[in-house]
Amino acid sequence: MKNITVIGAGTMGNGIAHTFAQFGYKVNLVDLSKEVLEKGITTITKNLDRMVTKGSISEDDKNNTLNNITSLTDLKEGVSNSDLVVEAATENKELKLKIFKDLNNLCRPDTILATNTSSISITQIAAVVDTPENVIGMHFMNPVPIMKLVEVIKGYNTSDKVLNTVMEISKNLNKVPVEVNDYPGFVANRILMPMINEAVETLYNGVAGVKEIDTVMKLGMAHPMGPLQLADFIGLDVCLSILNVMYDGFKNPKYAPCPLLVNMVTAGKLGVKSGEGFYDYSESRKAENISKMFL
Repeated sequence: MKNITVIGAGTMGNGIAHTFAQFGYKVNLVDLSKEVLEKGITTITKNLDRMVTKGSISEDDKNNTLNNITSLTDLKEGVSNSDLVVEAATENKELKLKIFKDLNNLCRPDTILATNTSSISITQIAAVVDTPENVIGMHFMNPVPIMKLVEVIKGYNTSDKVLNTVMEISKNLNKVPVEVNDYPGFVANRILMPMINEAVETLYNGVAGVKEIDTVMKLGMAHPMGPLQLADFIGLDVCLSILNVMYDGFKNPKYAPCPLLVNMVTAGKLGVKSGEGFYDYSESRKAENISKMFL
């Protein structure tokens, strides 16, 4: 299995493409937008340059990685010879279902179809294809080239053969795959998102400020970054989407998103990607300046 297609050249997609290419796989990186593709390749190049500077890879390794990636805007061309497709589009259920319906018509019957979804049901996605046994979740963590974990999510119909293949591929990428079952939020976000939501509630209720909440969790719980900073890094829109999936899936009010989070997303305050969330990133991408709305 050497031919990989990654659909979506955004933050997760270009990171996944980078990782597969770095470990010798031939990667087709597909996105409808040429601009997004160009930005994705630029990001991959910058990340590889950083690795060369640190001495973790050589200049030849960098060039080989880039040579292993082909960027395409045509989905049919991009998946025609793929052994594995990893969908890494926006965390939107209807969009993902449409992509998998298209893949069903364009891919070989034996192609493994993986989704990088962080919360949406693998079983539901698999229901729109003729070979649900070939559908699986590969939830990479951001930043993909650095983070070791891959949540491997087995849908109701996913075959053991496909599960074992994806577990081995993940190990080939120098990742640590963890098998989990198909329930809303899986493991990572089922635990993480309620914590982030509770941090937003704590701010909303006036218990403490942005910096104070993050400091307590960093110094008291040994977290590398506070939950509000992490929410900004993930994207508040993504956090809201995942919470909504869990709330709809479990019908449990503990997963209901905080009104402050809903309002911030509605107002376009999405975190690092928009330049402002709980912190202001207009001068630095580091969480140094608290957003003026929380001062």
